[in-house]
Amino acid sequence: MNILFVFSVFSLRKKQKPVLHYGNIQPGISYISACLKQKGYATDLVILNSGHPKKSASALEAAISAFKPDVLAFTAVFSEYDFVSAVARRVKHLHPHIFLLIGGPHVSLNTDGVLDIFDALCIGEGEQPTLELVERLDAGKKPSGIKNLWFRDSDGVIEKNPIRPFQQDLDSLPWPDRDMWARWIAETPIQRLSLVMGRGCPFECTYCCNHALKKITDGNYVRLRSVENIIKEIAQCKKDFPELKEIYLEIETITIDQQWTRRLCAGLAELGKQPGMNIVYGVNYRITPNSDALKMFGLFKKANFGFLNIGLESGSKRIRKEVLKRNYDNDDVYKTVRAARENGLKVVFYNLIRVPGETWKDFLQTVEVNRSCQPEHTWTSIFYPYPGTQLHALCVEKKLIDKNLSGAMERRISVLTIPGFSKKQIEKAYIWFDYMVYIGHTSSVKLVFGCLRKWLNLNYYLLLSLTNNVGKNFMKRISS
Repeated sequence: MNILFVFSVFSLRKKQKPVLHYGNIQPGISYISACLKQKGYATDLVILNSGHPKKSASALEAAISAFKPDVLAFTAVFSEYDFVSAVARRVKHLHPHIFLLIGGPHVSLNTDGVLDIFDALCIGEGEQPTLELVERLDAGKKPSGIKNLWFRDSDGVIEKNPIRPFQQDLDSLPWPDRDMWARWIAETPIQRLSLVMGRGCPFECTYCCNHALKKITDGNYVRLRSVENIIKEIAQCKKDFPELKEIYLEIETITIDQQWTRRLCAGLAELGKQPGMNIVYGVNYRITPNSDALKMFGLFKKANFGFLNIGLESGSKRIRKEVLKRNYDNDDVYKTVRAARENGLKVVFYNLIRVPGETWKDFLQTVEVNRSCQPEHTWTSIFYPYPGTQLHALCVEKKLIDKNLSGAMERRISVLTIPGFSKKQIEKAYIWFDYMVYIGHTSSVKLVFGCLRKWLNLNYYLLLSLTNNVGKNFMKRISS
């Protein structure tokens, strides 16, 4: 059997290769594809651009014609789900023999109406359920009784199968299928990629869905791969991509198990002694009170870590503690950044602005913490209430969400009505954030041009998103 994975991104630029580098690939479908290939099944990938629906329809038809898939396997974040659903309706109309499967965190937590479109819905982890589904279809049997999968029969009755426990032995999974992404990657030669070290998160940030995902079944939600397995995959990646210079190690927080972290650093340091293994690593670091960051970052330095992604989110302790459930002081932030710099680590801050309850004064505290720390880079987003998160439920309860919630401009524009922090203020905050942070430290001309570019991009996306909505309506018409 042939299984075609369908992945969707939003861009208003007509890129032939829409994925910048291997650090941007979707790990979930990559692992599922690897499991299927291990059992002898053929897989392929098509990437659609929801910013150009008509072109995407043609691209998918070309992929179906060339690959002749028996199964189309979709995944979609919230902002892409409407588009992907329209694509699936069209496929069902034109190719009723193709089995349509969808999975991922969004549909796992928001199941209503999914089986009106798709033949099966995967809830939770998808490697084993997808393999069992394909084996059942390959044998000519009706798919039924497969854990993690929901089906709708011809009479409209939904079969809801139980969810198997979380996969505990991550080493038993084959390494992700990177080959299927090759023709979609823009970077050449390949110098960057990401590598998954574990699954799950122990924290319960209210803007994230981890708190809900860990409740869908039994077993430990937070799991780590063995250091030995990780080191072997890094060595293989360097063999496959000789020009590789940087690997982002995907994990919610690297210090979740400090003994494991020490073994990892020792393993990376030892690997770095081998000829040609001069790889720089980046990782996500969660700030916690009273952590011995200086000692831990000394191990990072020996392991050749180059940068840390730190979720500051807000410079207001009140917002962090009362709204976001992130409990640390600004002194903990300053201490962490100083320790990082003392060990040659660059710092990247993630900032989240205009969350429920935030005021302009709170926002200025976020600016102040960034100004004090001077991170090498900032990623600043406007809060978006993703369905399935605690903050989404709060926004619904407080009636803060604008009508007709759309994901087309997620994290670029505000979709909330919040007293004390107007939409005009939030637009100013988003566009001028870097100027407010770096003025006096970086060329003012460079900063102004950066803000101007951000303003132009924002308005360009706002204008052309109207065209995108027209295209989506076109997709829905031809699939109905």
